[in-house]
Amino acid sequence: MQAIDLDKNVDSPDFVALDKEGQVILIAEVKGLPFNFTDQKTKKYAILRLIDYLELAKNLIPFVMLVDVENILIFKWNEKNLSERILCLNTANVLSHYEPEFSTRQIFSLYLTTLTEAWISDFSYHWKSKMPPASKEMVEIGLLQKLEGGYTQT
Repeated sequence: MQAIDLDKNVDSPDFVALDKEGQVILIAEVKGLPFNFTDQKTKKYAILRLIDYLELAKNLIPFVMLVDVENILIFKWNEKNLSERILCLNTANVLSHYEPEFSTRQIFSLYLTTLTEAWISDFSYHWKSKMPPASKEMVEIGLLQKLEGGYTQT
């Protein structure tokens, strides 16, 4: 992973997605129950932590993802600024493909991270489906193309 030698005082994201060349293309912060990003303070501090990471990364990391049990939010990073969100997906609609009981059970951070990585990995090598949930939206923002052949790391 190209961004691994960051300052030890900077929090690492919950997971990263890398392209087929091993370059980090997405960093993600995940909050399972009882937390979520509708709380503006939680969202603000998560974004600030991720921006610290992005600013110290050796290469441009173009996408940032915030995931909670309600929504999957995706932003773009241009080496200076984080965009307004470019995509908002309903988490249950996406991840119930990987956990059919998603809407009926409590989902805590570790399991939510695992499910989100499963979804991202499905774009990389289609282990579960030919067209993972939200494929059209991921193509429209230019992320699906970067994920193909890649992998995730925690």
